[in-house]
Amino acid sequence: MDTWLRNPASLFDIKGKAAIVTGASGAFGALAAKVLAGAGARLVLTAGNKAALDEVAGECRALGAEVVTLNTRPSTEADCDAIAKATADAFGGIDILVVASGMNKVAPIVDTPLDQFESIMDANVTDSWLMSKAVGKYMIAANKGGKVVLMSSARGKLGHPAGYTAYCASKAAVEGITRALGCEWGKYNIQVNAIAPTVFRSALTAWMYEDNEKATTARNGFLARVPLGRLGEPSDLAGPLLFLVSAASSFYTGHVLDADGGYSAG
Repeated sequence: MDTWLRNPASLFDIKGKAAIVTGASGAFGALAAKVLAGAGARLVLTAGNKAALDEVAGECRALGAEVVTLNTRPSTEADCDAIAKATADAFGGIDILVVASGMNKVAPIVDTPLDQFESIMDANVTDSWLMSKAVGKYMIAANKGGKVVLMSSARGKLGHPAGYTAYCASKAAVEGITRALGCEWGKYNIQVNAIAPTVFRSALTAWMYEDNEKATTARNGFLARVPLGRLGEPSDLAGPLLFLVSAASSFYTGHVLDADGGYSAG
């Protein structure tokens, strides 16, 4: 009998794994950091906001994790190489990469300056590509496989009338990177997948969860498109993340996991 059958939950065990989370001060990045910390991973957390980064790192340490922080964004090849090297130096290798850094600025295309479009593409696409490249060098050289999780969105597949041309394009590109790298790195046993959420509770979306006319109108309009009939909670992303960074997903690669209550199915 396969040993994992005596404890199927062991497939989700990541204790001692060395993990990088970029954008660790953001909504998904902070959640990812704490989920990995609670599951026993050793962490390198990066973000541009030092105060917020230190706060998340403190929460992860309180969960028992060993944590290294780097007050930087993965904005250049040199930055990404430095993040990867710091992780390998601290923990002897890299097992997991979660790219949670990114940005959005909403505006109609006719009112969007080219530099704003480029900044969104850089933050969401180029940074994902550069971090994957930097970490991939270590994972391939170590010949132990690895897990890469990129951050997409429901907007990677669906448009939006409010001025999302840059964001939608960037997330569609992230999904393209996910599929391409899944194919390219399969021979190295490195699984590359993405999570694509829709609205989930965070500092930016907290207003939609409030009990007032504006929130109720916006929420009801949105929920008409969500088969499960509710907005997302952070815990709704925790399970998919743990699945994608653990042995439980060892036969999944190049896949985009829609954590959206069925929103993209309709």
